[in-house]
Amino acid sequence: MSSEKSKKDGESVVGDVLRKVISVGVGAAFMTEEMVKNVLGELPLPKDIISGLIQNAKNTKEEFVHSVRDELGSYLKKVDIRNLLEEVLQDYDIDVDAKIRFNKKNKKKES
Repeated sequence: MSSEKSKKDGESVVGDVLRKVISVGVGAAFMTEEMVKNVLGELPLPKDIISGLIQNAKNTKEEFVHSVRDELGSYLKKVDIRNLLEEVLQDYDIDVDAKIRFNKKNKKKES
């Protein structure tokens, strides 16, 4: 009976670790490298596996950023800015509310 319980406890720990690793992998594009290190550092994994996961997270983030950049770049190349501005200026009134303040700086006395 106790071996069954320890087996279930072991499976529970492995399941928790896998869930955390997968969630870090999915969220790595939105996390800093330091955040990924902190999350993975809490897991009971060997250092070489943690460093591999960190490198994979870093590569995934770089690929994601490059992909978004390339997609935005190709889309923006197709946009005719002149026509877009003409449409906006024809269809919309521009209303600007501005407030400008000049606040005097506090001067520190030199000793």
